[in-house]
Amino acid sequence: MSLYTEYLDEISTRKAQGLHPKPIDDGALVGELIEQIRYTGNAHRADSLEYFIYNTLPGTTSAAGVKAKFLKEIILGEAVVAEITPEFAFELLSHMKGGPSVEVLLDLALGEDVAIAEQAAEVLKTQVFLYDADTGRLEAAYKAGNKIAQGILESYAKAEFFTKLPDVEEEVKVVTYIAAEGDISTDLLSPGNQAHSRSDRELHGKCMISEAAQQEIEALKAQHPDKRVMLIAEKGTMGVGSSRMSGVNNVALWTGKKASPYVPFVNFAPVVAGTNGISPIFLTTVDVTGGIGVNLKNWVRKTDADGMPVLDDAGNPILEQKYSVETGTVLTINTKKKKLYNADGTEELVDLAGSFTPQKLEFMKAGGSYAIVFGKRLQTFAAETLGVEPTPVFAPSRIVTKEGQGLTAVEKIFNRNAVGVPAGTVMHAGSDARVTVNIVGSQDTTGLMTSQELEAMAATVISPKVDGAYQSGCHTASVWDLKAQANTPRLMKFMSDFGLITGRDPKGEYHAMTDVIHKVLNDITVSDWDIIIGGDSHTRMSKGVAFGADSGTVALALATGEASMPIPESVKVTFKGKMADYMDFRDVVHATQQQMLKQCGDNVFQGRVIEVHIGTLLADQAFTFTDWTAEMKAKASICISNDETLIGSLELAKHRIGIMIEKGMDNEVGMLQGLIDKADTRIAEIRSGVKPALTPDEDAKYFAEVVVDLDQIVEPMIADPDVNNADVSKRYTHDTIRPVSFYGAEKKVDLGFVGSCMVHKGDMKIVAQMLKNLEKETGKVEFKAPLVVAAPTYNIIDELKEEGDWEILQKYSGFEFDDFMPKTEARTEYENILYLERPGCNLCMGNQEKAAKGDTVLATSTRLFQGRVVADSAEKKGESLLASTPVVVLSAILGRTPSMEEYKHAVEGIDLTKFAPPLTVPATSRSVHF
Repeated sequence: MSLYTEYLDEISTRKAQGLHPKPIDDGALVGELIEQIRYTGNAHRADSLEYFIYNTLPGTTSAAGVKAKFLKEIILGEAVVAEITPEFAFELLSHMKGGPSVEVLLDLALGEDVAIAEQAAEVLKTQVFLYDADTGRLEAAYKAGNKIAQGILESYAKAEFFTKLPDVEEEVKVVTYIAAEGDISTDLLSPGNQAHSRSDRELHGKCMISEAAQQEIEALKAQHPDKRVMLIAEKGTMGVGSSRMSGVNNVALWTGKKASPYVPFVNFAPVVAGTNGISPIFLTTVDVTGGIGVNLKNWVRKTDADGMPVLDDAGNPILEQKYSVETGTVLTINTKKKKLYNADGTEELVDLAGSFTPQKLEFMKAGGSYAIVFGKRLQTFAAETLGVEPTPVFAPSRIVTKEGQGLTAVEKIFNRNAVGVPAGTVMHAGSDARVTVNIVGSQDTTGLMTSQELEAMAATVISPKVDGAYQSGCHTASVWDLKAQANTPRLMKFMSDFGLITGRDPKGEYHAMTDVIHKVLNDITVSDWDIIIGGDSHTRMSKGVAFGADSGTVALALATGEASMPIPESVKVTFKGKMADYMDFRDVVHATQQQMLKQCGDNVFQGRVIEVHIGTLLADQAFTFTDWTAEMKAKASICISNDETLIGSLELAKHRIGIMIEKGMDNEVGMLQGLIDKADTRIAEIRSGVKPALTPDEDAKYFAEVVVDLDQIVEPMIADPDVNNADVSKRYTHDTIRPVSFYGAEKKVDLGFVGSCMVHKGDMKIVAQMLKNLEKETGKVEFKAPLVVAAPTYNIIDELKEEGDWEILQKYSGFEFDDFMPKTEARTEYENILYLERPGCNLCMGNQEKAAKGDTVLATSTRLFQGRVVADSAEKKGESLLASTPVVVLSAILGRTPSMEEYKHAVEGIDLTKFAPPLTVPATSRSVHF
């Protein structure tokens, strides 16, 4: 059977599913199309032409290489296709975005035929995805006296690839569509359980919100053909939880503009909005696609004479509506005045200055941020080659310098890693910064999209600027089903070839790892001055500063070793008092959110960096706090660590990286060994006093300062999704933090889950010790609810085995994972036993395993979104409440939340995760788990 016949079979299958033919990335299939195109009598010629022109993926796919070569033949007259003239062939090349197409255009531009060379040059002047090999050819030709090359370089130096683009339209008419009330998780736009289909954009688009919502959006488009649909989170924030490029892709697919007539299902420029704006990491993704993110502020908190929020009887702020955005409302966005108006533009509704910064307007004009990033690099190269100054066409980087003001920790890191600013420049929050990225992480449910983005920007190898990069397999670790078997090996091979360390060896020479990506990144981050970018919202390291990002930004970081973003404001968090002996540090994390809201009256963490002065906790335990900051809607978090503690964290990181090397995971360039060497250098700097652990300046300025009083934390704390709150905007947020006594030891728990990135080795030891204690007291342990336990990493399991803790877990497990015979189907029913699951995300991800519909789950994970860990049943809403490990374990044993007396008794003598606030002078006290 030919590849084309197989493709026809696939087309037939997809048609039955209401789908169009899948875009082609296989060069061998394109080769068959070309042979059928060449023969005018072929029965499949017309369809083959259609697929060749409109359904072949661009960039560095093998399909693009074969397509570009054939178009070159047509231009040179070596092949004749009536339907594809040389002029049309040039147009097709112009839409192929680099890689083989640029190689062909350079061949033609630097060739002997002057007429063809001039045509090729005009197309090249519109292209920006050129790499060293491409620019090297241009430079060599220019220095050899080639006038065509000189003309191309002169065009690049003037940035004509940007200046000749149409300006952003002054008025954008929109019609509103309320996707939901309250915070909208990216799960609504791109459900985790559909992660397997994200690289198939048309198929994945069918999972956005609901089929009914998609029909309503289509109806709005039909009623308002001259307007763009604006997707809204009413009384909430749009895109909380993760960056989710697939979510933005879905919104763009249904409401955005088509990127190219010759590239199927790739849209850009969506318009999204929220009463409380857009989640910071999601907004970054919107910017990547040249979209518009709007902070509507259409509901505002009622305030008293002192400016404090007025609360209702339940203690919730009362909201007042300023203007309506109900579905079908027509509004006008003025991009020059940067305002939102009513339909006819006579009434100003809200200022949109933040939506239309000079940099964002550039992204919109260029069709996305990639073109700007690569365009600036290309202009710089051309100007340097010609020996001229680049024409000032791009918005200058915004430099905010406040004389006499010190730097926060994040400001220090950005200044240290800044690229393209004059020497001696000091940047404070609000500055636009281009920075070197040290560590990059790609996770498996977005990794295929990252690989597509890399292909689209014609990148073939990781930037030498990147010290460490890792591709995980944790988000699909639970079930080795047919989807995982098809996607994971392909992803791992691509990323391994690109230069990343991969959890699974494409050659099969080392054991497949499913370690949680955040834990691995936390280990391979070996400097407190590092900048980390990862394809997941929980990229929140306890060393350096880390930013969760969309798959495209991850691709850009891998390809260029750089990222561009404003320096965020910071909120300083310090601690006072003493932790009660029976409390766990996870309770401090929950209480931080609770006390912040009481002190500030609003979530001051949102969109900012949390600078947490937590210096006596090792990286593993401190990560519990930084990880949680994603749920606090923070942009990022930084741990201020004492010298000795940081050295301990770096030594632990070296040990774990060493284990990876022993397992055979290092690559040809010795990336992992390079990280150990970098850690040794940093340790030597700290020990010698040349460069102590990162601290902010004493006169640094913060947006707010929060002091967490540990003395006030007298009970275990639970984050409750509050699923039945009368105000839907209050449901499924992390703002409802309750003490365990609130539930009166009566709330039924249907399933307990200890796992995800929020737990560390100490949590696994807590589970084991609680089982030992109860066994000693009662003779055996019986569970009244299932308890699912998933260690974050294999090295934790290995250490538990060495220390004797794994044995007690095995004793009470009714299921233990087997890497040699992994589950091929997701579990749908649970018994009242202990399940020892494979390291990975498990229930927290919600894309493979889930609790039974309608269950009340008590979990250590981070996600309490609707439908994530547990879906609703017809009778009851599913709810995922979040608590510390001892509370979860005890609740699974009891089948309900415990009383304070039961809890204190159960944890007596157990080594919980403790924390003592660092002294004003750098402390030397070690944490319990040091």
